[in-house]
Amino acid sequence: PLFMYKNYRVNTDNLEEGFLKLKLLVLAFKAIFTSPSSTKETNGDGNGTDILENTRHTQQKSDQAKVKTCVTSIINMKKVTPHTIAYIVCQVRFALSSVSSWHTVDGGFNYEIFWTNIVTFFEVVPGPITRHRVNKLLEWWTR
Repeated sequence: PLFMYKNYRVNTDNLEEGFLKLKLLVLAFKAIFTSPSSTKETNGDGNGTDILENTRHTQQKSDQAKVKTCVTSIINMKKVTPHTIAYIVCQVRFALSSVSSWHTVDGGFNYEIFWTNIVTFFEVVPGPITRHRVNKLLEWWTR
């Protein structure tokens, strides 16, 4: 789906280019795992946003106001994982759909297969070059 690609554009010659780098996905991650207000800190296309560290920094510098503990702190999340990315992509896909309630299969779309395919993209890689590219994408998400 186009919403999984930066600027909603797919390079058919290189399907990994821009894959999972849409700003909307970063904003959804921050809204769910850090806090809805942390989405205001994301500029541009998500490049340069240290998703987890910026949230910790914001919480630490706010001495005068009580800051709610974010999900990343509660679950001790130190890095973004394939499972969290897949979860966010599924949440965004659901939000963009026209259905009003969650079902594993809505119409012809199966969220379980979709989630598994995203996780498999990260975890079942054919060699060291692909592993390096996948690790770079995970670093992009975690930085």
